[in-house]
Amino acid sequence: MPKMKTHKGSAKRFSVTGTGQFRYRKSWQNHRRRKSEQNLRMLGKMQVAPKNEVGHLRDALPYA
Repeated sequence: MPKMKTHKGSAKRFSVTGTGQFRYRKSWQNHRRRKSEQNLRMLGKMQVAPKNEVGHLRDALPYA
């Protein structure tokens, strides 16, 4: 059985927590025109991937 390949674009954008959840940083955060307080709070936070995407991420990141 050959090794499975990791999707490198997904590997750069997603990380796996200890409980198996996938975390990612939201896109376009540096291109906001208005730097409101809410946008500034969201800059540093990692989001949890939705449940309907977890199956696709497990296929893309088989060794995560």
